[in-house]
Amino acid sequence: MAGVNLDFPSKCTEQVRVRKKMAEFLMTQQGYEEAVKKLEYLRKVKREEIVRRIAEARSHGDLSENAEYDAARNEQAANELAIEELDFQIKNAKVIGENADNSAVHFGSVVTVHDTDFDEDVEYTIMGTTEADPMKNIISNESPVGAALMGRKVGDTVTVQAPNGEYTLKILKIS
Repeated sequence: MAGVNLDFPSKCTEQVRVRKKMAEFLMTQQGYEEAVKKLEYLRKVKREEIVRRIAEARSHGDLSENAEYDAARNEQAANELAIEELDFQIKNAKVIGENADNSAVHFGSVVTVHDTDFDEDVEYTIMGTTEADPMKNIISNESPVGAALMGRKVGDTVTVQAPNGEYTLKILKIS
């Protein structure tokens, strides 16, 4: 066993604890309120629905071959994990107030950029990781595009470091 680190699990767990303590989730007031409502729903409504489904599946007898029971238990585990993650985000939320200053890109900005590679204009809203929705062009301030735009001004050209290589965007408008 020479060279084997038997402390690995405890060191790994400690690193996760330290990371969690340092975490901060930027949210708008609306995003924070929606997260609180979702957490309440998961705890009070969905949790009870799953408990009822587990009880119903148990009433069917043999649990070893009961797909309904297995599915409900898996959903219960997923719901409990979602509750834990959302609770953690809410406890570590930093609510960012609205900022009317449009001289530079900041949290909450709506930014119109020109993508020089595709020769098209795209509008992005910069939010925190908990409120991001890339399908609606609501991007995280920590994403490659969001991070490249933060603090920049109209007329600036930024280079985005993406997994597929880099590309450039020119900031046309900030609102």
